[in-house]
Order: sequence, then C-alpha cells, then structure tokens
Amino acid sequence: MKPLVALLVAQVVLGLGVVVAASQDFFGIGQDAEPAPTAAIRLAADRFDADRAFRLIEQQVALGPRPAGSEASRALGDRLVGLLPRGRFEALGPAHPGLRNVVGSIAGRGKAIVVGAHYDTEATIPGHVGANDGAAGTAAVVEIARALKRDRRLRPRSGRPVVFVLFDGEEEPPGGDGYVDGLRGSRAYVRAHRGRTGDMVLLDYIANKGARFRREGGSNRELWERLRTAARRVGAGALFPAGTQPRTIYDDHTSFTETGVRAIDVIDFDYEHRDTTRDTPDKLSRAELDGVGESVLVLTRGL
Repeated sequence: MKPLVALLVAQVVLGLGVVVAASQDFFGIGQDAEPAPTAAIRLAADRFDADRAFRLIEQQVALGPRPAGSEASRALGDRLVGLLPRGRFEALGPAHPGLRNVVGSIAGRGKAIVVGAHYDTEATIPGHVGANDGAAGTAAVVEIARALKRDRRLRPRSGRPVVFVLFDGEEEPPGGDGYVDGLRGSRAYVRAHRGRTGDMVLLDYIANKGARFRREGGSNRELWERLRTAARRVGAGALFPAGTQPRTIYDDHTSFTETGVRAIDVIDFDYEHRDTTRDTPDKLSRAELDGVGESVLVLTRGL
C-alpha cells in the first residue's frame, strides 16, 4: 500500500476519487493521550484464537518471500483455500495471468460484509517476508472465518453474508507503479462482485508490538466508530485511540470506497519495519493481533 499525503491530493487523489478533509484530526490535533502499553490490554472476550493465528503467520513466513504469481505464493494459496469456509479461487482475469484471490463465505441474505487482507509480499524488496505486511492480516481473516463457521452466535444478527477475501497482487510488480499497478486483486474482486458488498473491513499491519490504530484518512467515519465501540466492548479500546492518521493510505479498501462501498482500513502505518526485510515475526505481538481479531468479530456481529 502507498500513503497519499496532503501534498499529493491535487495531483493523485482526485484521479482516485478519494477526498481528504483538512480537519483538525487530519493533522493529528486534539487526539487522545497515548494509551497504556500492550501489557495493560486485558480482553473480555475469547473467541479469536490468537495462538493459532500467530502460528499461521509463522508458517507463511517460513515459505520465504511470496510475491504475486511466485511458486511460494501459489503454494500458500493452495493451503489457504482449504482454511476458509466454502473456500475457492477467483482468477484475476487475462490481464493478470496466474494471479488469484482466495475467497470464502458464510451464507446469508442482503449485501455482504467483506473481511479482507492481502497474501502477497513485496516483489521489489528482495528477502521481504511480510510478517506484518500480508501474513498477519491473512492469518486474522482465516481465524475470524473459522470462529464464524464454528459458532453461529457470532454471525451478523442481521443475517447478512460474510465474505472472506485474501487478495493477490496488492503489491506492485517489479518495474510497476503502486498507484497504477497495485491493488490488482481487490480491483478484480470489486469488478466481479459489483453491487454485492455493503461493508468492507481491511486488515493490514495489525500485529506489530505497540500498534495503535487511528482512523486512516480514507476510511468511513461511521464504520470506524462502530469498530472502536466494538473494541471497547472486548477490552481492546486502548488499541483504537481517537483521531485520524495524518495520511490517506492507498490500499485494498480503496478499490471498494471508489465504488461507494463503506470501507475501513485497520493499519498502523507507523510500523517502523514496514517495507523492509526486518518485517519478521519477532516484531509482532499476540496481544495486538488478538485485540484486532476480537474487535472485528464483534463489529461484524452488529452489522
């Protein structure tokens, strides 16, 4: 994913259909004081299995770099498809041969709630294994799907379907431009399922030690506040302080917001090891991973 800062609004954002408001919280003014450290987080829920999710992070990283279309990426996709309920592949189309989204679903009626992440790693950074940038979000989506499949009481009270999408091709290919050649999987999904999605929750950079998630500039305010409320209910409110990050992130949720879908991006873009070979499991925390997973489960229940 790429940041869209204020200086790029006129040059880039208009072409993407994204509007960034110059408000107080856009510039980080008036935000809460820093919340308590990770050790102070005590969750009041135990429906998301953070240990199992963390093991899946480690298993992904053990495959090494997994850029879109690589042998390692395809091997990972072959495993992930069996971990999602009603798992299946959706090819990205002739423009992106060999690339495929991994999709699962819980049946329902009405417009779907999509919970997504990307499972490819940076193709332009040799040795990048993406523990937080790809593997963490993927593992969380799988574990959320497993919880919803196992326990009907966790499913949306409205009876809406929940779709789990692991996007391929989020990162740009070698020689590509992130604003032009990235988000290949999410764009393909939106084209193929136009009009069928009501809400979208994207998980990206969600497990780093000390993570704090302020609203990303392009994320829907109402849906974000509902996530914050869900986090407080499970005891993870400290992870979601008030305010907005001083940037808009060009990420897989952008493909949805461009078509009018209410979407949010759960991402700590201040993660110090992003886009480096140091993005490894030892930089991550089960506590942050668990807090995000439990919060998203409560959010989807209420949508």
